[in-house]
Formats: sequence, C-alpha cells, structure tokens
Amino acid sequence: MLIIPIKEGENIDRALKRFKRKFDKTQTKRQLQTRKQFNKPSVLRRAQIQKAQYIQGLRDAEDV
Repeated sequence: MLIIPIKEGENIDRALKRFKRKFDKTQTKRQLQTRKQFNKPSVLRRAQIQKAQYIQGLRDAEDV
C-alpha cells in the first residue's frame, strides 16, 4: 500500500503527482496485469528471447 504524506498547505495536485510517480516506480500496475492471466513458462521464455534478439539487432545496426 502506498502512503503519501501530505504536507501542511500542500496543493492536492502536487500530492497526486507524487502518488502517480511513486505508483509508476513500484510497477504495481504491471504486476496486476501479469497476474490477471496465466502465461505458460515457454511463452514467457520465447517473448524474452524475442526481446533480446530485437535489442541485439538494434545494437548491431547502431554499430554498422
């Protein structure tokens, strides 16, 4: 659970902005999305390999 202390006289917009930033950093939304449905380990591994190949291709293109 995220706790954002609000200071005396602080604008609510600023507090919401801090909450959103902290929420993004904790990656809570990403965890909820991944837990929403089950993915087979083989599918996760294949996606990880494809991502690595894509990044490697970008690095190779950058070197050329």
